[in-house]
Amino acid sequence: MNYVPNLKRKYNEEVVPALVKEFGYKSVMQAPRLEKIVINQGLGSSIQDKKILEFAVNELAMITGQKPVTTKSSKDISNFKLRKNMPIGVRVTLRKERMYEFLERLITSALPRIRDFKGIGSKLDGRGNYTLGLEEQIIFPEIVLDNVHKITGMNITFVTSANTDEEGFALLREFGLPFKKN
Repeated sequence: MNYVPNLKRKYNEEVVPALVKEFGYKSVMQAPRLEKIVINQGLGSSIQDKKILEFAVNELAMITGQKPVTTKSSKDISNFKLRKNMPIGVRVTLRKERMYEFLERLITSALPRIRDFKGIGSKLDGRGNYTLGLEEQIIFPEIVLDNVHKITGMNITFVTSANTDEEGFALLREFGLPFKKN
């Protein structure tokens, strides 16, 4: 018996039929799908303190279950004491099973832990993709608060195969992302 994440099963059994009904697709293959989730942490303060980058790599690896890649600066900026190819961030791209597992943990356990949470914004990028900005990495249950070196934020981008914002929004709403009521 092969393992199938809960949200992947939900996508195949509930989300696709709902999207086909809502948008009147002729085939289930026309229904948009989640292609990847990219998690990015910009760590400009790592220029002064190299430890911040190590802690960020370890924390992001715990959150996602995958080793992050360090991103490097593309050019020199003297005002920020920044040189070309200095590590200034970490990034992870999740696909397939890990992507669905991360999304489920985000929806069920991480987002409800945000203080005064009233839902996430509903502005997509024009091509059906959505970026969620989080201010603290400590909302994830994998992070032990005593071991946190510095509270950092992150951007989580949901890349979909949707052609329009309406289709992308409907896909993410069906997965259970808690959007604000307008």
